[in-house]
Amino acid sequence: MSGGSEANETALRLARSYHVERGEPNRWRVISPAQAYHGPTVATLSLTGRPSLQRPFDPYGAQHLHIPPSSWRFDPTGEAALTALDEVLETAGPETVSAFFCEPVSAAALPAYSPPEAFWLGLDERRREHGFLVCLDEVVTGMGRTGSWFAAEQLPLEPDIITTAKGLGAGYVPIGAMLCTDSVFAAVAEGSRAFELGHTWGGAPVQCAVGLAVIDYLRTHELVERVAELGPRLRSSLAAALEESELVREVRGRGFLLGIDYVDPRDGESLLEPELDVARRIDMEALERGLLVYSTQPTLDGYAGDQTLLAPAFVSSEAELAEMVERMARVVSAIERQVKDRLSAGVGPR
Repeated sequence: MSGGSEANETALRLARSYHVERGEPNRWRVISPAQAYHGPTVATLSLTGRPSLQRPFDPYGAQHLHIPPSSWRFDPTGEAALTALDEVLETAGPETVSAFFCEPVSAAALPAYSPPEAFWLGLDERRREHGFLVCLDEVVTGMGRTGSWFAAEQLPLEPDIITTAKGLGAGYVPIGAMLCTDSVFAAVAEGSRAFELGHTWGGAPVQCAVGLAVIDYLRTHELVERVAELGPRLRSSLAAALEESELVREVRGRGFLLGIDYVDPRDGESLLEPELDVARRIDMEALERGLLVYSTQPTLDGYAGDQTLLAPAFVSSEAELAEMVERMARVVSAIERQVKDRLSAGVGPR
């Protein structure tokens, strides 16, 4: 299909079809992390628990279910999220739940965050007990971004459905894909055999040719292996460069997908006031220094504050990666000085 949103919608449709084919038509609800983003269409916006994204389209969205992330702010052990999952299952009735839908490593909504292993193991247990599917949105993480072809390979469970997009086209063409296990495919293939997609550009030959060329290039030049090798060192270098910053609470990520989580420097924990505009300031300062990053500020949604996502090119040289770290450290230092000045002066919204 044409991209990630279409891939995620197709995954939703397949999850629904799977249960209908198996004689469980009551299964339609989806559970997902509240701090999530899976696309801008009505169906994919229903998968997020962020009010600011859903509010304008509330009448159209399905009433899906959400749990808090297992971040340092809520509960880094994963137990609180599993408890919330149990409560949601009990409230909705597990017989109505079709799938658990999430990113294995988050991108825009919670940069480079991934739940701890205990959460994945607990999710797997509940999947086997209650019969829902696990769908992984790998629109960002697929095709080697985290150091393996799919981030799912690093998890202690096997997903039922995976979606991917961005890296498959390498920026050259719009292309996405959905993959599923044999058992999910068999439910339809051995049942009604009806699963119509109907997208105009689905299976388009030029896009598919580019996708195949991208895969061939990644294999030939061993770029996924390169990301796996350099990723841990890159994360360590970034963490070391920002270690003294009172604005930075956490540096996280896998492979070439890294995130920085900012906090109020006065206590090292509280969310920064939205009026400080830290995310935008970070992006603009980075741009001035010749560095492209993506920052987000979902503070008003209550699950996270200002954060930055870094995703260098797979072909970046080690010198370029070191330069990225150095420039990012300068960016954070400059914005930290501005934030502290405004806080000390009691400066309000501009």
